[in-house]
Amino acid sequence: MSSFALAGLSPWVEAFSLVAFFAAVIAAGLLYFRGVWWSANRLACEGRVVVTAVLAAGRFALLGALLIFASLKGAPPLLAMALGVLVARPFVMRRFGGSLR
Repeated sequence: MSSFALAGLSPWVEAFSLVAFFAAVIAAGLLYFRGVWWSANRLACEGRVVVTAVLAAGRFALLGALLIFASLKGAPPLLAMALGVLVARPFVMRRFGGSLR
């Protein structure tokens, strides 16, 4: 068995798969970093530490699960997903950068 799960597929299917992984994690990254902003805002304004910490742990676990799923498919999907997370961050920071309530 090959270590690359996408090996042996046609180039078009492989390219589509990588684009799908990239697009999925951009959406997940946008939600993740939006949640980070929301958590910071919640801590700064409301001070609910326990609920915010539980939500942060869940958000971190979900992103980790997505990256683990991609790693099971091979290195190219994992790299596409990691790049998607890096691409999503500036969009959220530009939108919500320094604005707390």
